[in-house]
Amino acid sequence: MPHRNIYDNPPNTLTTGAQYFVQGINLLWHPQLRVYILIPLLVNCILFVALTTVFIGYFNYWAEIITGSIEVDMGWFTSIIVWVLKALAWFGLIVLGVILLMVYGYSFNVITNIIAAPFYGLLAEKTEMLITGKKGEGEPLAQMIPRVIGREISKLWYFLSRGFVIMLIVLLLSTIPLINLIAPFIGLLWSAWSMAIQYGDYAADNNRLDFKELRQRLWQKKYSSLGFGGIVMGCSVVPILNIFAMPAAVTGGTIYWVKELRDNPPKQ
Repeated sequence: MPHRNIYDNPPNTLTTGAQYFVQGINLLWHPQLRVYILIPLLVNCILFVALTTVFIGYFNYWAEIITGSIEVDMGWFTSIIVWVLKALAWFGLIVLGVILLMVYGYSFNVITNIIAAPFYGLLAEKTEMLITGKKGEGEPLAQMIPRVIGREISKLWYFLSRGFVIMLIVLLLSTIPLINLIAPFIGLLWSAWSMAIQYGDYAADNNRLDFKELRQRLWQKKYSSLGFGGIVMGCSVVPILNIFAMPAAVTGGTIYWVKELRDNPPKQ
């Protein structure tokens, strides 16, 4: 039975894009979909333990270096100067923590999506069938696995090549007074756009939509894309929550596909 609540919101808004993810969370518990999230959840749990351990280890290592050096090397300064240096050190730790969280989130997404891509493809297929009430085209698993993994590698190359340019722009802008205030927002916008592509692509790939054309459709619905991708990125950097965020992003991205992307070819 189609879920009519996915049609209650106006298209192409930040709020609507975020709601697709919330609706995707609700769909995870549907009896017809539970079996398709078991392996992705197992993969996510293993990666969560491994990456979180590495993240905590690196953070503690740099925290000891930064704060410990002040106590040992700077103890002969006046108490005011030491206090200022400690404040700067903690500010540096916050910045370091944010950077590590971004790396953590990206690493979690990239590794999970390559390993679990075939299962996410199946999850997207069954989600679309559940929403629309229509059975999709069947495809043998032996054909689907190499095709889906190849698509993931294509996306990874897109993210790495464009992401490198975005990183250079952000670093350049961060050196210019006042303008450097907008540098973090450029990075956040790129992260949201990347997540919209990543999780809007499973349903698009199942329907044999070209990767370039998908990006054009997503750009045509840029506000929904940024709203959806933004909340996915935010959840992917939160430990424990990120275990469930990835499957929810797949089901939410499928809702997005059905609602706004499937029947909206890009303008010529």
